[in-house]
Amino acid sequence: MATTASPVRLRAPRESAQAADRTSRPGVVWGVPAIVFFSVFALLPMLLVLYLSFTSWKGLGFPQFNGLDNWRRLAGDSQTWRSVRLTLVFTLVSWVVQTVLAMLLGVWAAGNQRNRAVLSAVFFLPLILSSTAIAITWSVLLDPNFGLAGWLGPKLGFEGGNVIGTPHGALVMVIVVGSWQFIPFHSLLYQGAARAVPQTLYDAAMIDGANRAQQFFRITLPLLRTTFVTSSVIMIVGTLTSFETILILTKGGPGTATRTLPYQMYAEGFQSYNMGYGSAIALVLVVVATALSLVMVRLSGFSRMRSSFEGL
Repeated sequence: MATTASPVRLRAPRESAQAADRTSRPGVVWGVPAIVFFSVFALLPMLLVLYLSFTSWKGLGFPQFNGLDNWRRLAGDSQTWRSVRLTLVFTLVSWVVQTVLAMLLGVWAAGNQRNRAVLSAVFFLPLILSSTAIAITWSVLLDPNFGLAGWLGPKLGFEGGNVIGTPHGALVMVIVVGSWQFIPFHSLLYQGAARAVPQTLYDAAMIDGANRAQQFFRITLPLLRTTFVTSSVIMIVGTLTSFETILILTKGGPGTATRTLPYQMYAEGFQSYNMGYGSAIALVLVVVATALSLVMVRLSGFSRMRSSFEGL
């Protein structure tokens, strides 16, 4: 008696398509919290600041719409534009100092030197301190009466040890304090990137007779390119928004020597109670920070990089 085989139902393609669809949906769903977080804490405040820049508001009551008055005042405000130039100089010098020192310290910490772990812990100590505590500590050290500056200042050419009492000395010390605080963080970035560089590249270079300096400039440095861009963008944005150190250490002085754009925004908005004009300055700060970040990404070719793994 012949038996007939039951027909086989081919459901694999449909089931695989449904499974792929189910696995792709969570990706969109998981992105919702990030979108909501960005909208509530970044986009919405930025839109509110944009609205306030067209108003006159003392911080109490309701803002009064005044059109382009704040922006006309901004266009002719010489102090604000001096603050912009000072902020750019402050950012550029801080970026150069922090990048060089953080890269060297990070590459050194990635090695196998003796007592490396102990020294790294000491170097990274400022990373666990708050900006306010660091600024207060340095303000005590720089006090010309009973601080370290009273003894060291005259040897460096500062009369009476008043280092932060001169325009150039105050700006230099703000850069020094900021660098001392944030270099450890960027050193950690470079340390992780340097450890990801394959050891086989160094072994091959040693066989070819390359010394330590040649290995650094021809192997390590090119493979730190992605980390360099990431660190630079974080560094630039962080320096542009630096405020508490200047507030505690110099209060924008002496005179207006350290009156950067964030401090100018604070002075106009919260000291003079011109919230509308302070909002206009805040938008200028956002534009400057965004422009510098985009220039850094553009010039470095970061957008054309394919691999996200250092050393590969």
